[in-house]
Amino acid sequence: MASASIRPAAVAGMFYPGDRQQLQRQLTDLLSAPAPAPEPFAEAPPKALVVPHAGYVYSGPIAASAYRTLQPWRDRIHRVVLLGPAHRVAVRGAALPAAQTFDTPLGPVELDLDTWLTLQAVPGVTVSDLAHATEHALEVQLPFLMASLGHFRIVPLVVGYMPPEQVAGLLEAVWGGPETLIVISTDLSHYLRYEDARVVDRNTCDRVLALSGDIDPEEACGASPLNGFLLEARRHQLKPRLLDLRNSGDTSGQRGQVVGYASFTFDEDIDGARH
Repeated sequence: MASASIRPAAVAGMFYPGDRQQLQRQLTDLLSAPAPAPEPFAEAPPKALVVPHAGYVYSGPIAASAYRTLQPWRDRIHRVVLLGPAHRVAVRGAALPAAQTFDTPLGPVELDLDTWLTLQAVPGVTVSDLAHATEHALEVQLPFLMASLGHFRIVPLVVGYMPPEQVAGLLEAVWGGPETLIVISTDLSHYLRYEDARVVDRNTCDRVLALSGDIDPEEACGASPLNGFLLEARRHQLKPRLLDLRNSGDTSGQRGQVVGYASFTFDEDIDGARH
């Protein structure tokens, strides 16, 4: 049965401001900044985003370029399925929290109880508050979602080792329609020299754009959820679009060893869906 507990914000004040007003100001600045490239008009909400999860001073501008695309659809998207890697606790498969609310400096975000119950029957899915307690990869997405959308509920999953077919099956179970957004949280390469990171990350992004689910964990820390999502995206004939590709050397100016970040949207083929 569902737990009535609340998962407290674990990295507020570290990865992003813990003060409500300061956080709101930072989100406003990030989401109103000029986009690196013009964003074409979309006829429907994006089905999915791939976004980074570092501290906002490092990856916030890159993540914002994806979240900016949600603003015209704030009244259409009501459920967000969040998948990200396990950084703190070993997880086999995908872990839902027992807690039914995630707290943030901007207020609480509730889980989608029906989906929470449905997923527990999906192979590879377990329930573990421990997996979520200190995990930042999903938490840092919540303030962006709250600033970009109206009322929504979340389905947060921390993914450890999980075969792509199982991740794809999980996503198929919650795919839904335009009311459902899928968010894959991942950074790219870690601690390479600036120029080396640019080459490696560009190659990784090219394979994401080709919906090629063969990304290595050295190339993206969220490779497990990302590869499963790309398999399912290929089945649904989603159209990927790279919005921004930079690294911590670009955002912080420190180019010794850097971490790569990219943001993508994935759109459904509306014309193809009619046939």
